[in-house]
Amino acid sequence: MKEYKTEQEIFWTGQFGDEYIKRNDNETLIASNIAMFSKILDGINYIESVIEFGANIGLNLKAIKSLLPKIELSAIEINQKAVSELQQLGEIINIYHKSILDFIPEYKRDFVLIKGVLIHLDPTCLQDVYDKLYQTSNRYICIAEYYNPVPVEVSYRGHQGKLFKRDYAGEMLDKFMDLRLIKYGFIYHRDPSFPQGDITWFLLEKK
Repeated sequence: MKEYKTEQEIFWTGQFGDEYIKRNDNETLIASNIAMFSKILDGINYIESVIEFGANIGLNLKAIKSLLPKIELSAIEINQKAVSELQQLGEIINIYHKSILDFIPEYKRDFVLIKGVLIHLDPTCLQDVYDKLYQTSNRYICIAEYYNPVPVEVSYRGHQGKLFKRDYAGEMLDKFMDLRLIKYGFIYHRDPSFPQGDITWFLLEKK
């Protein structure tokens, strides 16, 4: 068995990570993702490649592919069952079966995405992950997470140390002076048409 750096990585490779796949594999979420990314990508030009950090079974990438059919897809995913699902997409996707913490970019992508993943990482690893997001991006970085102006831990389905809210995008902007905020938005879990889990998304661009 591979040795991981943090307890959070072990958590998502195991039973909880497998159960997460079952809870989130539904048509409603796919439709909501398409609606969300249509707002994020509106007015953004020259995106030929995307990589998602923590892609799970690829619901976000499928949504982006439906909007940009010619885009090159890449995914980083730690959970074996999720990787098996991603492999069903065939040759249209490049899969890195590993922890985000072990990922080293081979080349830059136009659009780097992380959604609902930073909140589950060990906070001591965030600076390293910010570096990886930045280094992998040729132009855009999209962060979609639970927002809070100050760092706070929240119990996650009865588990401690597995969910953290903070201003992830703000920390990226403070860390890298050549990043600028293009736009942002919030999607309420009670949205009557295309709900998401109270996610706030931020689109950043390298100047």
